[in-house]
Amino acid sequence: METLALVLTALVFGAMLFFSFVVAPMVFVKVPEADAGPFVRAVFPIYYAIGAGFALVAGLLALGGWVGWLLLAIALSFLWLRQGLMPAINRARDASLTGDEAAGQRFDRLHKLSVWANGGQLVAFGAALIVLGFDL
Repeated sequence: METLALVLTALVFGAMLFFSFVVAPMVFVKVPEADAGPFVRAVFPIYYAIGAGFALVAGLLALGGWVGWLLLAIALSFLWLRQGLMPAINRARDASLTGDEAAGQRFDRLHKLSVWANGGQLVAFGAALIVLGFDL
């Protein structure tokens, strides 16, 4: 069971690294701004849902130790990002595009929060990988 938890954790960790450091930056460099925003808005709900699902299954498989609880917490954080923070970021961005300066500042703050949350998830997944790897 812990082997599958390790594989699922590694898959999400790798996908997060690839998306964060290759896909997302490349989209904003190579795709026109008018298309980049809608593309990212379409991808992130799927990214968060897959991350939540894999972390949930991995957490349930690893339950019995603290790493299982860590993975379940990561799953909850993906759900919060998908259902709470992401819609708030989108609303703030939409309002900022209409000239609302306060919304632009809110967008910047919320976007930074999402970046920090994603970084925290990566660190937590890294810790889970180390623990699960050494337990095998």
